Amino acid sequence: MRVTTALDAIDVRTPNSARVYDYMLGGKDNFAADREAAEQVLRVFPETRDAVRRNREFLGNAVRRLAEYGIRQFVDIGAGLPTRDNVHEVAHAAAPGARTVYVDNDPLVCVHGRALLANTSTVAMIDGDVRKPEDIRDQVSQTGLVDWNRPVGLLMVAMLQLVEDPYEHVAMLRDLLAPGSHLVISHLSRTQKRAGDTGRLQDIYAQGGVPLFPRGPETIDRFFGDFERVDLDRFIPPHIACRFAQLGWAAVGLKR
Repeated sequence: MRVTTALDAIDVRTPNSARVYDYMLGGKDNFAADREAAEQVLRVFPETRDAVRRNREFLGNAVRRLAEYGIRQFVDIGAGLPTRDNVHEVAHAAAPGARTVYVDNDPLVCVHGRALLANTSTVAMIDGDVRKPEDIRDQVSQTGLVDWNRPVGLLMVAMLQLVEDPYEHVAMLRDLLAPGSHLVISHLSRTQKRAGDTGRLQDIYAQGGVPLFPRGPETIDRFFGDFERVDLDRFIPPHIACRFAQLGWAAVGLKR
């Protein structure tokens, strides 16, 4: 008798944002539909592949720096498919014993993540959605890896653009964090100069049933509430941030 798994529910004919991202990074966990969608994106924003890699670099720099600052526990919401230089690997390199919980609501991501992390005692993968912050809090606590009463590095990198109105949910997650915690966000930008291209990008994602919600820098900044902004130069070179300003925006906030 054949055993049914989470992989059986995966639609390989419809593009998936995590798999498109994987393709852009040079990964192998993607299908023809994902590659076709990615190529459509590249025709609209030719710089996207480089931007995705720079986004990954920003994530790694942020985790490394936070570990150097003393953060020993990380929660990565919208983690995506496992790839090179994963959060837990970067954190361990800077601070052996650092603990990481990955959160995603995609069954393929969770299957791959759990398989990859099966023998790693300081890492866990949970099925969670940013729109259910209390559920994330409880599941993360149940792993035994994160103590919400101590500083946490909360990562939401290139994922809030996939949620229509996440401000209240992000505020609830901020409230969970202890003083000394950091919030790391990158987000697809909407600028007047590239408004037409951004609209076409939304159409491409909509074909795969994925709504896309690019936002302007001031609107994205609202996600940080009263958190103190940390100098971005510590995490990404200024010339790189300037180069991709038409496509993406990033920041790091500190809870005092």
